[in-house]
Amino acid sequence: MNNIDNLLNNISKTRKELLNHPLYARLNSEQAIASFMETHVYAVWDFMSLVKALQIDLTSVKLPWVPTKDNVSRRLINEIVLGEESDIDQDENPTSHYELYLEAMKTIGADTGKIKNFVANIIDCNDYKLAVSKSDVPDAAIDFMNFTFDIIDTKKTHIIASVFTFGREDLIPDMFINIVKSLNEKPGSKTNDLLYYLERHIEMDGDEHGPMALKMISGLCADNQEKWDDAIKFSKEALKQRIKLWDYINSQI
Repeated sequence: MNNIDNLLNNISKTRKELLNHPLYARLNSEQAIASFMETHVYAVWDFMSLVKALQIDLTSVKLPWVPTKDNVSRRLINEIVLGEESDIDQDENPTSHYELYLEAMKTIGADTGKIKNFVANIIDCNDYKLAVSKSDVPDAAIDFMNFTFDIIDTKKTHIIASVFTFGREDLIPDMFINIVKSLNEKPGSKTNDLLYYLERHIEMDGDEHGPMALKMISGLCADNQEKWDDAIKFSKEALKQRIKLWDYINSQI
């Protein structure tokens, strides 16, 4: 068994637990989905900081510019940044996935006030922890974001990349997509913007990004067993953090 297969085998039980979480079956109404989105939006927001940490580490963002060594990782991260930060909405206007999500929240009737206030505080003080202290954010969302920023603060690229690859991407189960599609077919449905967001997100992940992400992990960990052990440990913990977030949302619906 190679290192990637061993990693996937080690996290498979936790990943399956997440994908089969009872929360998904309860998201069977627009009201339930709106409640879900009001907390999940913080995970949508903090995902970009994880991506940006990788962009800083794996691409050249300093002046004067020089090419980085890892061409595959460079292309992967830049493609993901393009897709996540500068995608297009249904009218073909440039927008980020975070902003797409906010629009979907507004359409379905979810409250966007708290997340907008939190991001406004980020802009105002340029400090994550200070912004949290000034904002009305659910404790479960704070715990989730704290884990993300703790990972970024390790400044270990192989750990950040592992959490990104195995703990954040490719985690939208078919069941949830089918529920949203069914709701969207009903007259007067308010789920069209959410369905567009989900489909764009899945399309961005695509067939190409998966193999590239695995190459990135293989290159970063190479023959260093300690790094592979880190990759397993923190990927699994990232999945557990998502399960805890889902547990909280499930208790609120």
